[in-house]
Amino acid sequence: MNYDVIVIGSGPGGYVAAIKSAQLGFKTAVVERENLGGICLNWGCIPTKALLKSAQVYNYVSHASNYGVAAQPITPDLEAMVTRSRGVADTMSKGVQFLLKKNKVDVIEGVGKVKPGKKVEVTNAQGEVAEYEANHIIIATGARSRKLPNLPQDGKKIIGYREAMTLPQLPKTMVVVGSGAIGSEFAFFYQSIGVQVTLVEFMPNIVPNEDDDVSAQISRSFRKMGMKVMTSSSVEKVDIDGDVCHVTIQTKKGTEVVDADVVLSAVGVITNLENLGLEEVGIQVERTKIVVDDYYRTNVEGYYAIGDVVHGPALAHVASAEALVCVEKIAGENPTPVNYKNIPGCTYTTPEVASVGMTEKAAKEAGYEILVGKFPFTASGKATAAGSRDGFIKIIIDAKTDLILGAHLCGDNVTEMIAGLVVARQNGLTAKQVVGSVHPHPTLSEAIMEAIEQAYGKAVHL
Repeated sequence: MNYDVIVIGSGPGGYVAAIKSAQLGFKTAVVERENLGGICLNWGCIPTKALLKSAQVYNYVSHASNYGVAAQPITPDLEAMVTRSRGVADTMSKGVQFLLKKNKVDVIEGVGKVKPGKKVEVTNAQGEVAEYEANHIIIATGARSRKLPNLPQDGKKIIGYREAMTLPQLPKTMVVVGSGAIGSEFAFFYQSIGVQVTLVEFMPNIVPNEDDDVSAQISRSFRKMGMKVMTSSSVEKVDIDGDVCHVTIQTKKGTEVVDADVVLSAVGVITNLENLGLEEVGIQVERTKIVVDDYYRTNVEGYYAIGDVVHGPALAHVASAEALVCVEKIAGENPTPVNYKNIPGCTYTTPEVASVGMTEKAAKEAGYEILVGKFPFTASGKATAAGSRDGFIKIIIDAKTDLILGAHLCGDNVTEMIAGLVVARQNGLTAKQVVGSVHPHPTLSEAIMEAIEQAYGKAVHL
């Protein structure tokens, strides 16, 4: 069968590309080997947020007396939390199925492989092979959990993020290796519901891609929960003795062995490029990433790639943005390329983390003369009333142009606040223009205004 566009993979990049293609009048198909919605909807972004919400509710109820509410002693029910999380994922996957059907996108179930001559070969679950042709083929096969030789995952004692979302019972102890978004979120979740967690990070700071002040705040918050945080440390090996994992950790002070029921490896992801037919077609790959231009065209005409398989942040919203640019270019439009310097990043721990642009350290190293404003939530009326005073807003400003170089938010619901600063940066608004806009009171978001005023050392309302 012939199509105008075939998309391989139905994650946040793939299904957005397919729907947009259909909306622009292209006869479109999407190839999916597992569940519609990809990792994000089924095993990543969405179900993890459901688990984190369960942990948040458990924490609220556990501390109900702080809010003047009497409550009976409660216990976490991991099985019920997992069931709810899987239900949320299933609902969202069905939502993608509905949207694809509504937009008349054909869904081809099976494993896709690109072939020369703008062809896609699909092998279904029964081993049957079918071949399809398309004028444009978009590769959006995503990524999976990275496995390290010294952390061989067996799915039971040494696990990845999939198993972490569906544990059959609550362990008493856990070692989490890696403190990026995935590692930090799972470490927070399990510590919140009673597991003694040890978080191991190779870099000097946890959430190492964030501003140093953010890393320090999250580390304090985690330790206050009772979590053991080990930085500048690496797991050398794991010896499994019956039900116990003996985890050997190399630290700055020497070697330490930590015993745990489960070890979660959260050391990043690796792209799904194997057996995809790239070499046969002649598509250029560089360090496990497909090489593309600003419109996601590969070096072979008619073949495109978006999402985790190309260079750039491996984030769902980035993949979706790339999908729109790619398809609009195919349609002959003139889309604006994605601005990778203005991509927000979010981590859904408590407190949450949201950031965009340069860290303070990066701005200084780049030679900028900067102004830095920081407003703590301990001084926020709304945060104090809500009982969530951990965190702050930090704004980094170019002293010469008043442009916002970076914004680093740490606190309750800050992932809902970062978009306004992304819009400000994208449209060249100055810090003075942002602070000159009336912010509602009392809110957490007014802390952005307060942080900017702190940077200038006085009120600068225009």
